[in-house]
Amino acid sequence: MPALASHRKPRTRVRTTTPAVGLTTAALASVTLLSTQSAMAAPAPKAGIEDVQKKVDDLYRQAGTATQQYNQAKEAAATQRTKVDDLLDDAAKRADQLNEARRTLGTYAAAQYRSGTIAPSATFFLADDPQSYFDQNQLMDRMTSRQQKAVTDFRTQQTKAAKKRAEAVQSLETLTTTQTTLRTSKQDVQKKLGEARALLSKLTAEEKARLAELERKKEAEARRKAEELAKRQAAAKAEADRKAAEAAKAADSGGGTGTGTGTGTGTGSDSSATTKAEKVLAFARAQIGKPYVWGATGPSSYDCSGLTQAAWKAAGVDIPRTTWDQVKIGTRVTTADLRPGDLVFFYDDVSHVGIYKGDGMMIHAPKPGANVREESIYYMPIYGSVRPA
Repeated sequence: MPALASHRKPRTRVRTTTPAVGLTTAALASVTLLSTQSAMAAPAPKAGIEDVQKKVDDLYRQAGTATQQYNQAKEAAATQRTKVDDLLDDAAKRADQLNEARRTLGTYAAAQYRSGTIAPSATFFLADDPQSYFDQNQLMDRMTSRQQKAVTDFRTQQTKAAKKRAEAVQSLETLTTTQTTLRTSKQDVQKKLGEARALLSKLTAEEKARLAELERKKEAEARRKAEELAKRQAAAKAEADRKAAEAAKAADSGGGTGTGTGTGTGTGSDSSATTKAEKVLAFARAQIGKPYVWGATGPSSYDCSGLTQAAWKAAGVDIPRTTWDQVKIGTRVTTADLRPGDLVFFYDDVSHVGIYKGDGMMIHAPKPGANVREESIYYMPIYGSVRPA
């Protein structure tokens, strides 16, 4: 029946369009949901083990800097405390001398009172301030030379006592400031070391193994550079010995005139320096295996500058306590010219130091958790070197 057929709706378009739209919407919704879930579930990117190593090394270096600040403040506090004690002792002596001068004036005043030359009311003033009473011109005119000298002595002692009291007060204020710096530096060291330990404690066993491998590679590279330096130094020494031998031979053929004194002086100086260096290294070697403890100066533990100070003291040479002061002493030398016993300093802030032992190696107290040991001077960035004596 054609008339009925003409009223039917074309369902083909509906069937082909609807499923397509439905599928696309579902797909988009699915992708959006998955993307959102992935973004929410994905953990924050974890620092690489190289970054962890760099961070830990930097924290240890910062702790080393804070340790030098602590050492500096501790030394300053000890010096200041001695000064305060001396000033307080001196002030006490001045007070005794002032009281003695006061008693002398009191004796003269009592004598004059008995003789009627001083009014009875003077005793009240003398008990508090004898100088003001004896400053009166008419009274000074009647005093004997001995009495006048007593007044002068009183004035002198009074001035000195006041000066010493003022110095003691100022010195005590300085000591208080120094002690505050000491506490702050100590807290800073502990904070940096705590941060480093916290970073290391979060590492997995696999990450710790990777960190150890990075450390081995770093040490191997440092040893390689030390071996290269040793070769260069050996070659330079051989060349210097060759030239010295040629000079000696030429001097012998010329009769040896003018060479004995110069050579003897140089040899004597070199011999003395060598002897000191041997004592320094002998002491340093004996400390190998002892733990690094920040602020320690021995004999059971050391920090870096505590070890170098103790080693040179064993050779009869007193050097300052901190790396910042040690780097200023003696003679500056280049890395190529290093000799055993020389001090090698590290980092731009000069926060670490070691004792050169030859062949590109040093003995040093490295960092917390490590013991005094031999290591390549190239393990850390070199700042410079000095020869203390």
